Amino acid sequence: MFRSRLSGVRAFLFDLDGVLTPTAEVHRRAWSRLFTEYLDARGAEPYTEADYFRHIDGKPRFDGVRDLLTSRGIRLPEGTHDDAPELDTVGGLGNRKNAAFTAELTEHGVAAYPGSLAFLDAAEAAGYGMAVVSSSRNAPAVLAAAGIADRFEIVVDGVVAARDGLPGKPAPDTYLAGAERLGLTAADCVVVEDAESGVQAGRAGDFGLVLGVDRGVGADALLRFGADLVVPDLGELAADVASVPNPHHSSTNIHGENA
Repeated sequence: MFRSRLSGVRAFLFDLDGVLTPTAEVHRRAWSRLFTEYLDARGAEPYTEADYFRHIDGKPRFDGVRDLLTSRGIRLPEGTHDDAPELDTVGGLGNRKNAAFTAELTEHGVAAYPGSLAFLDAAEAAGYGMAVVSSSRNAPAVLAAAGIADRFEIVVDGVVAARDGLPGKPAPDTYLAGAERLGLTAADCVVVEDAESGVQAGRAGDFGLVLGVDRGVGADALLRFGADLVVPDLGELAADVASVPNPHHSSTNIHGENA
């Protein structure tokens, strides 16, 4: 099924965390440290890993803070995205979480999934365009830490979304921006996602194919929210990509900008 759908494909638009790198694990630990202590101090229902997938995964950081707090009936002032981490605002908590993530990345680093590297190698050799579309404002740092920054001329991340006024996933706008920066239409591109909100974005944008990668959400959930196909690892599809070269390779126009 995947190979047969590649005939009209000219590019792949990858989410980063959980698709190319296991930074979702770093994020989950950082969110857990933040909300385990915070909710306990307020006497609220304890934070669980299910909260990450239900309220946070795939969303811009401050949206994740707001949605998790809403699930516990907690309302805080919005503040700003520049609030100090110690402030009891949505902005402050978001920046507190980001500080924890940065510490984890600095101390332990991150490596790309081997299967994802194989997929990238195959896609690059077959002449497909490639871009990263991530809600994270840390995408350039993560790509650099994983040693794959030079593979992507196009990075649409949280910084770009804020600068350009693009709503985050599940809205399709950041993925549409990635396609546009590659000089392509949504129908030319495959969205590759591991989050419910991400596959929703791919479906809402009417992309050529929405490919789900199950890193814990569950294949049924990804299919239900909009994926056309779900695999546990991108390495399973590397041979298919290698066998169907991009027939428009010479005319693909990459003219975008990094975040």
